[in-house]
Amino acid sequence: MTNNNLEALAPQELLANFSALNAVPRASKKEERVIAFMIDFGKKLGLEVCEDHVGNVLMRKAATPGMEDRKTVVLQSHLDMVHQKNNDTNFDFDTQGIDMFVDGDWVKANGTTLGADNGIGVATIMTILASKDLVHPAIEALFTIDEETGMTGAMGLQGGVLTGEILLNLDTEEDDEIDIGCAGGIDVTASKSYVEEASPSGAVAFEIAVKGLNGGHSGIEIHKGLGNANKIMNRLLYKSYEEFGLQIATLNGGSLRNAIPRESVAKVIVSSEHEDNFAFDLAPLVADIQAEFRTLDAGLTITIEKLTQVPARVISAHDQEKLINAIYAAQNGVYRISADFDDLVETSNNIAKVSVADGKMSIKCLTRSSVESSKIDLAQSLEATFSLAGFDVEFSGSYPGWTPNANSEILEILKRIYVEQHQEEPKVVACHAGLECGILGKNYPEMDMISFGPTILGAHSPAERVSISSVQKYWEFVKQILKEIPKK
Repeated sequence: MTNNNLEALAPQELLANFSALNAVPRASKKEERVIAFMIDFGKKLGLEVCEDHVGNVLMRKAATPGMEDRKTVVLQSHLDMVHQKNNDTNFDFDTQGIDMFVDGDWVKANGTTLGADNGIGVATIMTILASKDLVHPAIEALFTIDEETGMTGAMGLQGGVLTGEILLNLDTEEDDEIDIGCAGGIDVTASKSYVEEASPSGAVAFEIAVKGLNGGHSGIEIHKGLGNANKIMNRLLYKSYEEFGLQIATLNGGSLRNAIPRESVAKVIVSSEHEDNFAFDLAPLVADIQAEFRTLDAGLTITIEKLTQVPARVISAHDQEKLINAIYAAQNGVYRISADFDDLVETSNNIAKVSVADGKMSIKCLTRSSVESSKIDLAQSLEATFSLAGFDVEFSGSYPGWTPNANSEILEILKRIYVEQHQEEPKVVACHAGLECGILGKNYPEMDMISFGPTILGAHSPAERVSISSVQKYWEFVKQILKEIPKK
């Protein structure tokens, strides 16, 4: 692992723990190795360690001398990370640790996601558990699984397991923000069988590839207007179908629901009469799209290359028209801005993954909202759109948002400490991402919850990076918070 001596940077123990954690593959729903890693870590420290029935890991550490009369604090982060890599990066997430390097003030990864989301939070808790000189109250360390693809760890945590009165969730990504609320989400999946036809004689084949988009977190960065590879590809297919009678053989765009799709590739056929002018006639649209995204996605490339082999079978014109029209009509991006919080996206949708192959096509979306009724409204709007095109639509993985608590005692403590350390007020916000606080609060409604973290940019994409100076700032904040936990 190339890390440019990451462990030598301050805070040394925290970054060393992050490096050790990142050596362990930990994809969502494949957390067996990182669970074993954490259990071994806790047992070596002599802590009380247990794994619940879904795979969450819980550790307990007694209060340091003089802090026994303080409220017990739950420190919480999730073990899994989003696995994304650039198309030209040769990397196996199932067997390799993240290849990190230092670039000025940033820790980055070579061509993959970094795992700072939520690895920095996990490493923070590890450092506190291993410390012999930090002042802190009694601690319950909760490491949840599968946060990124369903929050099944938080959903599976039973009531009565935790005894803490305060929960510090270390899973947000701006070091001047304190989060007191978040969006809920629901997966919307449209699927349909289609009629396959033999490719007509005289057809020529092309591969259309949309690549080089930045992608990113489909909640936190959905308001930026970043390019969605599935929507861009659909524009190209729409025009090509209208003008050239194009037919799709295969289509694959995007991967994870919570990541704005960066790439889409389609194999298509057109009549040989269009062989010479197909790419040429699409060039003006390609130029227009690149111009639209030149500020936010300067790396966008759209290539159209002739293939030597013509696919044997393609989608029927009738089914293809249904697919293209449905994607064109479906909402993508911001649906509604909150009327209660400045600059907060209330409701959005990410058309995350589109696939066409072997007689089956599917469109997978993640719909988010901080207002439950608005979440369902947008999900039903998508259902209506896809149903009109003959798709079967399924809702799954619904999870609640986290309603802000204006009377939070721990919020007031964090605000005061932040001002004392930085001589300015922190931003108290609700975020348009899914945090586990809302789910955990269902079984622990009296627990006082807050979320914060260091500055992490580009989460859920290979551009993910964490600021070293921000981690230093955040670590001093964490240490002071633990000292000032109120009495029982």
